[in-house]
Amino acid sequence: MQSTLIRDAIIVTQNGKREIKRGNILIKGNRISEIGETSTDADRIIEADGNIVLPGFINTHCHVAMSHLKNRLDDVDLQKFLDLTFKLDSGRTPEGIYNSSVLGISEMINNGITSFADLYYSEDIIARAVIDSGIRGYLSWVTLDRKFTTQDGDTPDNAEQFIREFRGKDRITPSVGIQGIYVAGDDIYASASEIAKKYGTIIHTHLAETREEVYNFVKGHNGKRPVEHLSDIGFLNENILAAHSVWATLREVKLMAKSGTKVSWNAVSNFKLGVGGVPPVPEMMANGITISMGTDSNGSNNSLNMFEAMKFSALSVKNERWNPSLMKAQEILDMATVNGARSLGDESTGSIEAGKKADIIMIDASMPNIFPVSEENAVNSIVYSANPSNICMVMVDGKILKETGKPSPVDKTGLKGKVFT
Repeated sequence: MQSTLIRDAIIVTQNGKREIKRGNILIKGNRISEIGETSTDADRIIEADGNIVLPGFINTHCHVAMSHLKNRLDDVDLQKFLDLTFKLDSGRTPEGIYNSSVLGISEMINNGITSFADLYYSEDIIARAVIDSGIRGYLSWVTLDRKFTTQDGDTPDNAEQFIREFRGKDRITPSVGIQGIYVAGDDIYASASEIAKKYGTIIHTHLAETREEVYNFVKGHNGKRPVEHLSDIGFLNENILAAHSVWATLREVKLMAKSGTKVSWNAVSNFKLGVGGVPPVPEMMANGITISMGTDSNGSNNSLNMFEAMKFSALSVKNERWNPSLMKAQEILDMATVNGARSLGDESTGSIEAGKKADIIMIDASMPNIFPVSEENAVNSIVYSANPSNICMVMVDGKILKETGKPSPVDKTGLKGKVFT
């Protein structure tokens, strides 16, 4: 079992006390063994020299196989965006899905993202990209009504087959997803719930993303809003990961909180698509909802950048509520780390603690955009000043995927000239 010692770091542990320590981290195999003043020799020594070390970011909403669509779906309204997306999705090839997934995974690794939650079809192909790259993937096979899908066969059957094939594999957690209430009837929600219960998985879905989605549903359901309806049919529970939830009312927030539903906040994508609102995040937090952070796809966001997501999310609420004291940096960092792990039902990552998996990143604290850094301002420095160029080391499962001056294993494969459609 190989051991690694990260020496002399500002360690942002994200543990229960949110402790920040100056010291060392000993890793044995794929697990964190000791934190603090340990000076134990190890097979590999990484000199941090006062850089910031923290748990890797967890991106809880992504469509990584759409990474080739960056800068191709810009400056259009949401309906036009969806029309173009569905058209482009309908002609995908296995090679293109794999290559586009590798492209997005490479971007995430270089940006300090060590885990991501994906919602798409052909997750078996995306799983191959996860295996080949070294990242950690929580992959949800999307289900929807037959009349709206380009998938062959029954979408819940496809999801169940995917879960059976990939459960138990290293760094892959398969689950079931639902596209959204605008293309999925109650039978799809019931089928997804049955599958999730059978295999003990989460259900990853879009929910209350746009005003149009909500209002169209209300018109056809006697004034009932989407969250209210899903509560009434018994769908909402602690295993639901609901992306967006921009247009949830206070009543719906309380229903989500009561059920234990988790929310993935995707501020950059929502603003770029002009959904016209900010999620009621302060109310969600006040009611105890676990909120994590997502980038959404490169098609709607153009980047898979957690630093951008953290800073922009904080600023959007501060501005919308006319209150700069809302959304503390620590709360935002929680959403990008520990809350992400909790939302995915796997708290073996998300913090630097003995026994946790060694999913760790290092930020170069000597660069001008972030210097000077100390234990006192480390969290603020991460959320408000850092960017992907500061990432100097990425480790997943105890294996280094990125080091300063060295291309990541994914980058070595090369992308130029490959098929992405």
